Amino acid sequence: MPVLTPDTARSTSNTWPQVREAALERATALPFPTADEEIWRYSRIAELDLASFHPAATVSTITGVSEGARVTHVPASAASVDASLTNLFDGARGNDLFSELNLAHMDVIVVSVARNTVVSQPIVITHTADVDGAMCFPRLVIDAAENSEVTVVERFVSADGVRSLVVPVLDARTAQAARVRYLGINELGTESWLIGQHQSVGQRDSDTLLATVALGGDYARVSTSARLEGQGGNTRQVALYFAGGTQMHDFRTLQEHAAPRTTSDLLFKGAVQDTAKSVYTGLIKIHKNAKGSAAFQTNRNLTLSHGAWAESVPNLDIETNDVKCSHASTVGPIDEDQLFYLESRGVNPDVAQRLVVLGFFDEVLAQLPVGDLAAPLRRQVAAKLSIGGAS
Repeated sequence: MPVLTPDTARSTSNTWPQVREAALERATALPFPTADEEIWRYSRIAELDLASFHPAATVSTITGVSEGARVTHVPASAASVDASLTNLFDGARGNDLFSELNLAHMDVIVVSVARNTVVSQPIVITHTADVDGAMCFPRLVIDAAENSEVTVVERFVSADGVRSLVVPVLDARTAQAARVRYLGINELGTESWLIGQHQSVGQRDSDTLLATVALGGDYARVSTSARLEGQGGNTRQVALYFAGGTQMHDFRTLQEHAAPRTTSDLLFKGAVQDTAKSVYTGLIKIHKNAKGSAAFQTNRNLTLSHGAWAESVPNLDIETNDVKCSHASTVGPIDEDQLFYLESRGVNPDVAQRLVVLGFFDEVLAQLPVGDLAAPLRRQVAAKLSIGGAS
C-alpha cells in the first residue's frame, strides 16, 4: 500500500504529529481485512484497492453556527493547533485499519458546547469529495459539557462521476445530563465508497441520538459503537437506508451498557431493489455491573426486487439477569395485503408500492433530529423508487 508511508503522514500535517505517526505505524502493521473475518462478513472489502487512491484534503463547509457553540476546523494541512486542543487525542487509537488511517490523516472539526448551554439551531457540516481518486479522512468531535445541548448534521456529497473513498469518524462525548443529536447523511455518487465509524460515550443521565440516512455511494459501511458509562444514561440509534442498482449498505452496531440503569434503543429500516444488497449486524452488550438496564434493537428490511438481497443478524451478550432486552429483525417483500388494499381503491400498482415504502420509512423520518429535513429526504427516496426496477 504505497500511499501509507511515514513520509506521507508527515507531509500532510504538523498537527498532533505523535498521534498521527503512531496511528500510521499501527496501520502499516495491520493486515488488510478480508471477508473471512466475522467483522467483515458479507462485505465487499475484497474489491477495494487502497493503492489506487491518494490522501487528499477534505473539502468541508460549516453553516448554522450560533451563540453557545464553538466550532474549530483543523485541516490536515494546518501548521498548528489551538493550545486548548493539544491533548484532544491523548490515548486515542483506532480499532481497525481504517480508523487508524483516519487518525493518521484526519481533517478535524471540533464542536464544543460549554456547560449549561443550549445551542439553538443545528450546525450543518458538508464534506464534498470532488477529486477523482481522492481518499478523504474527516473526523468530527462533538464535545458536549455538563447539561448542554447541541444538534449536528453531517453530510457527505460527491458527483456520480467521481471515484473517491471517504473514511470518516464521529467521536461524540456526552457529559453528565448533556443532550447530543447527530444526523449523518450519505449523498455520495455512484462510484464513491464510504467506510466510517461512529463512536459515542455517554455519562450519567446523558442522552445521545445517532441518526443515519444512507442513500448514496457504491459501497457504504458504517460501524457504530454507543457506550454508556454513567448511571441513567440513554442512547438511541436510528437509520434509514435505501440501495438500488448495484449499491450495498453495510451496518454494524454495538449498544454497550457499562453502568446501571442505562437505556438504549435502536431502529434501523432499509430497502433494497434491483440487485442491491444490505447487511445489518447488531450487538447488545450488557456488562455485569449494568443492573436495571434496558436495551431494544429492531431491524426491518424490504426487498423490492427478485435480485435484491438483505441480511439481518441481531445478537445479545448479557452478563446479568436484572435487565430488560429484546431484539427483532425481518427481511421480506412488501405485504401483499397492503398493496391489494391500495390497488382495490384504484391506486396504480407503482404508486401503491411507492406509498407503502414511504410509509415504511416514516417511523424513522419522524425521529430525525432536524424535522425539516424529512420532506426532502422523502423526495430522494421517492426518486430512487422511480429509477429502480419493478419488484
